[in-house]
Amino acid sequence: MVKINMPHLDPIEKQIVFKIVYFGPGMSGKTTNLLYIHKALNDRYKGEMLVLDTEKERTLFFDFFPVSLGTVQGYSLKFHLYTIPGQIFYEASRRIILEGADGVVFVADSSADRLDDNTEMFRMMNKNLRNMGIDPSRFPLVLQYNKRDRNPRLEIGEIEKELEIDEIPVTESIATEGKGVMKTLQVVSKVIIRRFQIS
Repeated sequence: MVKINMPHLDPIEKQIVFKIVYFGPGMSGKTTNLLYIHKALNDRYKGEMLVLDTEKERTLFFDFFPVSLGTVQGYSLKFHLYTIPGQIFYEASRRIILEGADGVVFVADSSADRLDDNTEMFRMMNKNLRNMGIDPSRFPLVLQYNKRDRNPRLEIGEIEKELEIDEIPVTESIATEGKGVMKTLQVVSKVIIRRFQIS
């Protein structure tokens, strides 16, 4: 039986809480994405940034209310955004953070020499999802090609071809400049909500 994650419903606050995880290899721009989003959002609609630092890894978290997306079935929407540590040896931490996610932004490094790093981490993410009883092909996911200012760089479609996947939403970004960051968040949010309404 394939498991379908359900968001947290808070009947007292009349909120639906969705969890989005920014996944990807080390130094691909996951943290940069979240820092930009947090800075760009109006203070009234976001919580404080929490940084969970250990000696060698860092995880970020904050929540926000996406005003532009309105309400669903009379409930206001709230999103929790997380990053995962990208280094390969933090597998246990990634599994814990991924648990209960309603959607993922996979942040790929567009540098031409990072194809193997991107595909290895993508396969690891899919393995984690399958171990949780989730079918990755039916899971809300957006592939963000970050660092589009790199030269040479991966062409759009290279990662999907290597992984033999299709029909996945793809965005382009330069997270250090904020380009494409909010667009990616908007796309994954809409994919998650559409899946929730269908489910």
